[in-house]
Amino acid sequence: MQTLTMKDHLHARPTPSGIDVLCKLQHFSIITYAVDPARFDGLIPDRFTLDTVSIAGEEKALLSVVPFIDVDFTSAVYPFPRFTMGQTNYRIYITDNTTGERCVWFLGTTLDSWTLAIPRYLWSLPWYRGEVRFDCVFDASQQRYLKYHMETQSTWAPAHVALEHTPEQAIQLAGFPDLDTGLVYLTHPLTGYYHRRDGKLGTYAVWHKQLAVSAGTLISARFDLLSRLGLVTLDEQQKAHSVLIEPINEFTIYLPPKLVN
Repeated sequence: MQTLTMKDHLHARPTPSGIDVLCKLQHFSIITYAVDPARFDGLIPDRFTLDTVSIAGEEKALLSVVPFIDVDFTSAVYPFPRFTMGQTNYRIYITDNTTGERCVWFLGTTLDSWTLAIPRYLWSLPWYRGEVRFDCVFDASQQRYLKYHMETQSTWAPAHVALEHTPEQAIQLAGFPDLDTGLVYLTHPLTGYYHRRDGKLGTYAVWHKQLAVSAGTLISARFDLLSRLGLVTLDEQQKAHSVLIEPINEFTIYLPPKLVN
């Protein structure tokens, strides 16, 4: 694996226009699993290659569950109402063979909002209804979560996760040559691809500053989508490759998503 440096992957924010969106992501976490790459056979188009790491002499692909609450979700350009909604993303780390860009493959998203109709029906994104509830206690004086629970009720992807926040501990990212490389891969992909609900290939782009994540530990998890698809068993879900937490950050989302020819 090539060694990467975060500073080489940071750039100024592209100027928003049109219907681009600005939002803050609260209770943001990245829960990553390292699994046999063969489990993704047939799932991702040939245009892409799975990003893999070597852990204890075995090649592993990486998949993350990313829960958060969208707060102050609004237009990045015009005065517009602000929305708040829970969301959970499921993503696999890949490289685009056409451009050489590191990116993610989206399995899909659960969203707790009536606005789901826009990405789901207007843009045919693989987004699904879910009632997302966070039960979190954040101590601002210690800059740590005393409690972090998330529960999603959903036909497509019911989920539960409980995390312990351990910001005093060094982040450990097994399989990467160094911490900076691991953080570039896991926290800084700015382009995503997915199969639209009509089967066509779609893509989207985001921008954010370097994320100020700190270490966490998995207490318990149940991600039914990963079990159902045969990607990560329930037993395996209890042993994460890594947990990264940031109380709040800010993303720019460039819309609409595009169809890839």
